[in-house]
Amino acid sequence: MKYLKVTFQAVFLFCLITPMKVVFQIQRGKTDPTSYKSLGDSFRTIFRTEGLFGFYKGILPPIMAETPKRAVKFFTFEQYKKLLGHASLSPGLTFAVAGLGSGLTEAVVVNPFEVVKVSLQANRNAFAEQPSTFVQARRIIATDGLGFRGLNKGLTATLGRHGVFNMVYFGFYFNVKNIIPVNEEPTLEFLRKFGIGLVSGTIASIMNIPFDVAKSRIQGPQPTPGEIKYRTCFKTMATPSNFILNKLISSFLGGALMLLVYEYAYAWLQKNW
Repeated sequence: MKYLKVTFQAVFLFCLITPMKVVFQIQRGKTDPTSYKSLGDSFRTIFRTEGLFGFYKGILPPIMAETPKRAVKFFTFEQYKKLLGHASLSPGLTFAVAGLGSGLTEAVVVNPFEVVKVSLQANRNAFAEQPSTFVQARRIIATDGLGFRGLNKGLTATLGRHGVFNMVYFGFYFNVKNIIPVNEEPTLEFLRKFGIGLVSGTIASIMNIPFDVAKSRIQGPQPTPGEIKYRTCFKTMATPSNFILNKLISSFLGGALMLLVYEYAYAWLQKNW
């Protein structure tokens, strides 16, 4: 039952919020003649040159990863929370540290899928002309192997992205949720949880933006072909970024919906199955 719940939540969330973030983060800069000038320009250009399916390039790897990713996220969060219950930590700190542990574990699972996804999204050809997910994965393994230059490229940045996000997200959500009283009216209770999730996702997204941008730049095409500019996480984080809006749009929506879908889908499955 829990696996069905996580599957429903993962696919729903990803298909809703996936399209636009990475395409901005992997651009080669203003000197690139194919770079997007704004969010609106990216929508128009992609639709005109790549078609509707261009918005969902590289969608299969994350969909394949989302179910185990969400399962790992929530399962390990609960396990770390139980383990930390034996330590002399305050409840608030326990939620944050358990979130950090779940994020680091989640990152190890999801990083290879992210490498394939970013490489597919960097391909500007029409959807029908680009290689399939499995062909692209085989190419990466054949060319660069399974290590930190191949299928696990950018792992440090991915660890930072997921670790920081989950630490802030779970820590804020459960602490604030326990402070604000439960409302017996279903609509108001939904809005209470939605509001807490929205704020949690927004704050967590702001905190992990540097790691997220670094991950996409390390895994994506380099500004100068044949020359590796973005090699390490913290050096890449020092490079200025102008893609905060797109990151926030995807993450605060996901933050608002993630635990809502988790809780309400679980309640429905318990009642009907």
